[in-house]
Amino acid sequence: MILERARAKVNLTLRVLGRRTDGYHEIDSLIAFAGDAFDLLSLDPGAPTGVTVSGPFAGHIVGENIVATALRRLAEMAPELTLGAVQIDKRLPVAAGIGGGSANAGALLRALAATNLDNAADIDWLELAASLGADVPVCFVGQPCRVTGLGERLEPLPRLPSLNAVLVNSLAKVPADKTARVFRQLTAPAMSESIPVTPAPGLENSEALLKTMSEIGNDLEPPARRAFPEIADVLDTLHATNGCRFAAMSGAGPTCFGIFDDHQEAAANIASRHPDWWVQPSRI
Repeated sequence: MILERARAKVNLTLRVLGRRTDGYHEIDSLIAFAGDAFDLLSLDPGAPTGVTVSGPFAGHIVGENIVATALRRLAEMAPELTLGAVQIDKRLPVAAGIGGGSANAGALLRALAATNLDNAADIDWLELAASLGADVPVCFVGQPCRVTGLGERLEPLPRLPSLNAVLVNSLAKVPADKTARVFRQLTAPAMSESIPVTPAPGLENSEALLKTMSEIGNDLEPPARRAFPEIADVLDTLHATNGCRFAAMSGAGPTCFGIFDDHQEAAANIASRHPDWWVQPSRI
């Protein structure tokens, strides 16, 4: 049995550079992962292939699970691989802007690469990850990265400073096409070709990182707030919580995060005022 943590992805910054002729948007994002917020994926190699899901958010998944999609594609493209039975303990909210499904897919690919050491070199795991979704490549790598293009270009940032954070989601219902709705409200310039990647900003310590986060922000936050007003309530709550140094939305929302010196105290404060919200302190 192989166990993998599918950790929550947090967009510390997110710029939308423009809309390509194919309709997709190119981004430039600093992404980190939450050490204490994750789904848990287990793979039983060689057992009958399939996916079962349990946990507090299991019933919120709509449509085919991305992990089942990944298993099907691998069976078609590389029938010699040993697959297996997958069990997911779904602890992260669904369609939440923290890459829950993508993190599960990335965890599965890591588990399968470890299971199939003799054949792993024959699979372009990053290309497969990119075919599953924009966030899957970085979730497969599972370490802080600067992500550009459509999500397929990764620049690992092994020295990215860690921060004390509180992740918050009001658990207000959002539609399955939430991300598409946010992008439809986004006014992004048209672009005919990819934009060259500029050097990464200075990230030598937590103060420099917080400065960069404040200066760049998340271009998806304004359209997401228009589409889902409850995001403003979460951000207002984070900003009003004692000790908040920074607050923003992750991805296309609705999960937001705040940076605190004492994130455990801040999380307890927010949870006591909003017991029906998902509140998770974590280092990111």
